[in-house]
Amino acid sequence: MATNPDALSPARPTAPAPDARIPDGPLDQKWKRRRFEMKLVNPANKRRYRIIVVGTGLAGGAAAASLGELGYEVLSFCIQDSPRRAHSIAAQGGINAAKNYQNDGDSVERLFYDTVKGGDFRSREANVYRLAELSLNIIDQCAAQGVPFAREYGGMLANRSFGGALVSRTFYARGQTGQQLLLGAYQALARQTAAGTVTQYPRAEMLELVVVDGRARGIVVRDLVTGRVGSFAAHAVVLATGGYGNVFFLSTNAKNSNATAIWRAHRKGALFANPCYTQIHPTCIPRAGAYQSKLTLMSESLRNDGRVWVPKRPGDARRPEEIPDSDRDYYLERMYPTYGNLAPRDISSRAAKTVCDEGRGVGPGGLGVYLDFRDAFARLGRRVLDERYGNLFEMYERITGDDPHVAPMRIYPAVHYTMGGLWVDYDLMSTIPGLFVAGEANFSDHGANRLGASALMQGLADGYFIVPYTVGDYLAHGGIAKLDEGHAAFRDAERDVAERTRRLLGVGGRKPVDDFHRELGELLWEDCGMARSRESLTRALERIPRIEEAFWRDLRVTGTGEELNQELERAGRVADYFELARLMCWDALQRNESAGGHFRVEHQTPEGEAARNDAEYAHVSAWEWRGPGEEPVLHKEPLRFEHVPLQQRSYK
Repeated sequence: MATNPDALSPARPTAPAPDARIPDGPLDQKWKRRRFEMKLVNPANKRRYRIIVVGTGLAGGAAAASLGELGYEVLSFCIQDSPRRAHSIAAQGGINAAKNYQNDGDSVERLFYDTVKGGDFRSREANVYRLAELSLNIIDQCAAQGVPFAREYGGMLANRSFGGALVSRTFYARGQTGQQLLLGAYQALARQTAAGTVTQYPRAEMLELVVVDGRARGIVVRDLVTGRVGSFAAHAVVLATGGYGNVFFLSTNAKNSNATAIWRAHRKGALFANPCYTQIHPTCIPRAGAYQSKLTLMSESLRNDGRVWVPKRPGDARRPEEIPDSDRDYYLERMYPTYGNLAPRDISSRAAKTVCDEGRGVGPGGLGVYLDFRDAFARLGRRVLDERYGNLFEMYERITGDDPHVAPMRIYPAVHYTMGGLWVDYDLMSTIPGLFVAGEANFSDHGANRLGASALMQGLADGYFIVPYTVGDYLAHGGIAKLDEGHAAFRDAERDVAERTRRLLGVGGRKPVDDFHRELGELLWEDCGMARSRESLTRALERIPRIEEAFWRDLRVTGTGEELNQELERAGRVADYFELARLMCWDALQRNESAGGHFRVEHQTPEGEAARNDAEYAHVSAWEWRGPGEEPVLHKEPLRFEHVPLQQRSYK
């Protein structure tokens, strides 16, 4: 891939825009119209169709359960030993829905507006409005499944606030919301497994997508216990495998979360959209040592009652309880008085970085800020706060040894979520017919920044209420030839997987895979993390190939491919991360503006806020794979804002 920054110009010719297939008509009628226009599959014919769903988090679990309930034959794959261990379980703070139970002015339109604005005007209006509409159904679905949402004294479901909103619309189950929602989806999935419509394949990693006659027709997987490689054919494939934040090595994601499934699809022709949009979460436990393997998220919900501050004077070494209010800078409240501590994640993260860069950070290396509950304990009492956040307080104390009841938490931004992913149209189908992408694995709903409590909302909307409709419409149009795993395309795909495995095992070097992953991650964090520049991105594009060359020259993978071999698993994923990292930096270098989580230091307002360039970059950047080392081809999907006028985003 070329690394000459002068080769990238906004005037450079690009490939044709992909067709998003957004329905005509009023915004609030688009999804209703699309559902009515869809072709349906006769109930008696559904059992003749096989659908593969990869991933069992909220999006994948909900999709597999819903498709099974409709009568399709569903094969469900996950890399964990149980679907209940999917990474959705780690989500803490809540799920958004415009129920307006608080009677504080919320509505579908306001949730739609907040989400478009929160994404810094880089998302599709039609997708976001549908998400806001479906949020109402999600809560009813989950409550009917028995999800133990928090309730008010009178029995109504409780709500709290999250960043980027002035209303309380976040439903929650203490700090375990993701876990409880996942258990609801898992119960539905287990019911269909018992009914025989869903077959589960745990501890199986997808290593290749099989495309026949231009359609997605199956996958190749490796059994992570035995090492056996096998193929599975289907009429359609749904990828719900999460995001790619672990490319940074240190992130809040589970270590098994990876990008292999979507990257295999990208190499087979699926466009990859907005790879540079990475969300940095402002409320994470700071890094503790050089050999730490992941970071821990502390829920954004804590910022409802915790106040964020640093000392006013650089180098102030006093303990936090010794620093009076007159010497404290509650910088979010000062900088964003309207939203205060609940400013959106990208803005809050950059603000934390700014005060730490000024030398006012706290803790080792000055890489931390305080999240203080002193005033909330005095106002509400310990019992009330423990009911809201008790498990989060306990988790923080177990990890750090500090009790948040006594001393403030120390937090610092960390990689959390990726807004980019495989490009999908309004039906959530990629540019490969028959390949649908749900949840964080697609790019569709969040733009350049995701508001808190919106990930669970999107995953369940995609899985329960969108994919079951749109996959059926695809199947009902017919033209899908019969085939099984004996087709030559499956044999070719298995041969490619075997050759890749042999290459990884055959390097015979001296360094373990984590050494290369850590080096790549640190490079990305420094040069394509919270802040990027033309200089840093050009430097990264020069250094990534050198690390990759060393990887293929000096990698050591012990063991064989015919057994449980986690070193081999990680090596395959890191090999993909090198290619993904180049695309992330390439995309960021091409986008000469700041927007949401993509902050180019050359493009900011005098006040230090992100400065968009709507004239040239109000589009989705969808990249086409052209081969190893080749320059990717850019497809631009224009974004039109007819209901939320383009404006400078402000939370002051």
